[in-house]
Amino acid sequence: MSSPAILLFTKTTGFRHASIPAGVEAFETIATDLGYRAEHTEDADVYNPSQLAEFDAVVWLSTSGDVLDELGRAALADYVTGGGGWMGVHNAANAEVSWPYYRELVGARFIGHPPGCTPGRIKVVNAHPSTAHLPKEWHWTDEWYSFDERPVDSEVLLEVDEDSYDTADLAMGDPHPLAWHRRLETGRCFYTALGHDESAYTDPAFLGHLRGGLESVLPKK
Repeated sequence: MSSPAILLFTKTTGFRHASIPAGVEAFETIATDLGYRAEHTEDADVYNPSQLAEFDAVVWLSTSGDVLDELGRAALADYVTGGGGWMGVHNAANAEVSWPYYRELVGARFIGHPPGCTPGRIKVVNAHPSTAHLPKEWHWTDEWYSFDERPVDSEVLLEVDEDSYDTADLAMGDPHPLAWHRRLETGRCFYTALGHDESAYTDPAFLGHLRGGLESVLPKK
């Protein structure tokens, strides 16, 4: 390995978020601050054992749809269960819908959100590098993702107060998870549902959330 590196993956075959370029720029800065280089790609051919071995963590930033072939899926699964780090941001919960293992990786499946970005109240429910800088009640504006279930075998870090926004027909009830982390065999996984709007990627509180999430999936130095 030439230098510590993070793979930043943004391939989409479904909805494509306009905020992806801002997210890429933010992660490149975060990686540099942490002493890593970030390699951004939408080329799924990188998902092979020899190339993945070059990276300390993989970040899926608002990926969507099925983006890997069967060999790529096997390589990613082996990478994570063998001790690699994986981080998913926002629409990453809506990727690889035909791959059962991906549910284990991300923790839950996206099922929808009310229209638009709206203000809401987020509750910090567990201490973690991604939440240490946040107030216990964080006022934030975003798309409020709902999931088909609460993540299993995971520690939830953030929950949204459904009384603080219009859930439409997508209420999950209390608690409504937004961010969590887990171990998958020897791998480290983190997911946050936040990050729809381009402006999020210049907000200090959100950038601290992303930085802490990335730190948590990187190997200990």
